[in-house]
Amino acid sequence: MSVKVSPSILASNFSSLGEEVQSITKAGADYIHVDVMDGHFVPNLTIGPAVVKSIRDKSDIPFDVHLMIDPVEPYIEGFVNAGADIISIHPEANDDTDACLKKIKSHNVKAGLAINPNTDWEVVKPYMNVLDLILVMSVHPGFGGQKFISSTLDKLKALRKEIDQSGRDIELEIDGGINFENIQSVIDAGANVIVAGTTVFTGGQSEYANNIKKLRGK
Repeated sequence: MSVKVSPSILASNFSSLGEEVQSITKAGADYIHVDVMDGHFVPNLTIGPAVVKSIRDKSDIPFDVHLMIDPVEPYIEGFVNAGADIISIHPEANDDTDACLKKIKSHNVKAGLAINPNTDWEVVKPYMNVLDLILVMSVHPGFGGQKFISSTLDKLKALRKEIDQSGRDIELEIDGGINFENIQSVIDAGANVIVAGTTVFTGGQSEYANNIKKLRGK
């Protein structure tokens, strides 16, 4: 199973965001991970579609947009138009999850479901026929730099089994507290897309390629 790395730009230098996106693309990133927080669904506030649109031309790799917002539905089109290639939403939000996933797909954008640490993995079951990606949060969303929640490994294993049994090509993504010490355990548990912020951006642009390579378990 090939492992993809999706660096979270939340950990980059926002004063030169366009340059940072170019640098991690050249360093071998597979996706650009964009954390969107509304200060309501999660206790932090980040960016909106305008920022995503402003950096879209800085990279030719997929933009992996994680919407930690509630409501979700009114903002889907804005992120589609800004250039999102994958949009992940939360079942814990109050919108109609199925309708939102289908709306994402109607724009020829890949649909993902993101689940919080306290949410049972089985919440994904009704949506398996529409999902392209499942994003497992291994920290409580809202802030970077948190410690990896080790019980997430069991959730990954269960989801990997569910995906394999479905016969569908659904990516299994992990986000939160991923570093060089725990990367192999999450890959072994079945994750094939690794979101990392601090771990990728530590050491400056000269280290990005090496950091990404190490996260692939190489």
